[in-house]
Amino acid sequence: MNLFKQLLPTKGGIIGAQKYCRASFCAFLHTTTDQSVEVHSPDQEVVIALGSNVGDRLHNFNEALQLMRKSGIKITRHACLYETAPAYVTDQPRFLNSAVRAVTKLGPHELLGVLKKIEKDMGRTGGIRYGPRPIDLDILFYGKYRIGSDILTVPHERIWERPFVMAPLMDLLGSVIDNDTIACWHSFSTDSDGLLGSWEKLGGESLIGKEGMKRVLPIGNRLWDWSERTSVMGILNLTPDSFSDGGKFLSVETAVSHVHLMISEGADIVDIGAQSTRPMASRISAEEELDRLIPILEAVLGMSEMEGKLISVDTFYSDVALEAVKKGAHIINDVSAGQLDPNMHRIVASLGVPYIAMHMRGDPTTMQSSDNLQYDDVCLQVASELFSRVNDAELSGIPAWRIILDPGIGFSKKTEHNLDILAGLPDIRAEIAKRSLAVSHAPVLIGPSRKRFLGEICNRPAAVERDPATIASVTAGILGGANIVRVHNVKDNVDAVKVCDAMLKEWRTRS
Repeated sequence: MNLFKQLLPTKGGIIGAQKYCRASFCAFLHTTTDQSVEVHSPDQEVVIALGSNVGDRLHNFNEALQLMRKSGIKITRHACLYETAPAYVTDQPRFLNSAVRAVTKLGPHELLGVLKKIEKDMGRTGGIRYGPRPIDLDILFYGKYRIGSDILTVPHERIWERPFVMAPLMDLLGSVIDNDTIACWHSFSTDSDGLLGSWEKLGGESLIGKEGMKRVLPIGNRLWDWSERTSVMGILNLTPDSFSDGGKFLSVETAVSHVHLMISEGADIVDIGAQSTRPMASRISAEEELDRLIPILEAVLGMSEMEGKLISVDTFYSDVALEAVKKGAHIINDVSAGQLDPNMHRIVASLGVPYIAMHMRGDPTTMQSSDNLQYDDVCLQVASELFSRVNDAELSGIPAWRIILDPGIGFSKKTEHNLDILAGLPDIRAEIAKRSLAVSHAPVLIGPSRKRFLGEICNRPAAVERDPATIASVTAGILGGANIVRVHNVKDNVDAVKVCDAMLKEWRTRS
């Protein structure tokens, strides 16, 4: 028989450790294994931690998530991805750690059984406690319940001492407590300030980026720690009508030559676009875009200089994304964040590559319409709209650890909006953090290069004359938290990036 103790709202102030709990209903469930007590009524929201340090760790994560989805566990949010030093038994390979939020109709012990079967099917054996394992799946939270049985304790009893568990757990929350279940999870913390207090007591964000724990984004066969330095993305337009360099790189020879130049000047990423997205640009078909793209993409991939470099493809067509990644592209850069092709999120999820989701209203022919230029608070609204599209991407299977954010400078924005965004990147992150700390931690890309608003400010009608203004805007963006800058003039912007990174490193050292 179940034994429930309900914590109900009480009169008086919300104080200390009780402030979360008193906002909601929480229950305690005590069972023994032979009772087989389960909760079957409505869907329960759960948090499941993932860890792996044997074999292809990322593949193990992807396989485990697929098996979870097939077993009645609907994943709704993903934490960031962390590479961590082993704990307890230190003589073993480094781990990947993350966590997911999900909903399920499975009872707690049914859920445990499903997770244990996934572990077994993926090759986990008894082994050493805390030792190497291809996959480790732990239930951190199950609905509003504390659960105690011979085989299951929820919340997981060692959450509070493990940074590699607490970091992804915090990612799955927002800085605002927006429902009773989240309130209950906070009440389970051993700290009077809830889960945030427990995380801060361990060291909080100060732990991230150090040797023992790095927040990473998987690209190709590497794990990218984007906090180490700012990356420079060089632009290669294969279009006859782009606003800055349309028609200059239409042949394989001229395109390869320009890539050679950008790489020699310090580009980390080459962004190849075969469809113009300037204001009022006419849309071409996916077939025509592929005809422009594929010969040059193949030639660039064959360049010896591209060893260790990355290629992104700028497209809003899922068919183009699919073919580009099949050929070897590493990243998909979508100016519409999935709005212009309903299949984009599903296809990118299946491809397993990083996804740049950019903010834009409408499409290139309508984005500068009066309706699409209406904002009360551009940073707040860009953050809200962009998060909504990223949330759709997550529900389609693109984990937060593969997302890169782009606030869309120059896309459905006036000059003053672009300036507000450049100065307000921390505000955009903070607004997104209210809903998801994981998404707020994602790398941010900015692309102000040679855009019209710079010409308006500096009285430079010709796009090629806007490089000094680009450098100024890139500098402001990096100092405000941008991690990738997308530029036409690689050489001069690489120098600006180096100075900004040196300044940021000095500031961090002093603090």
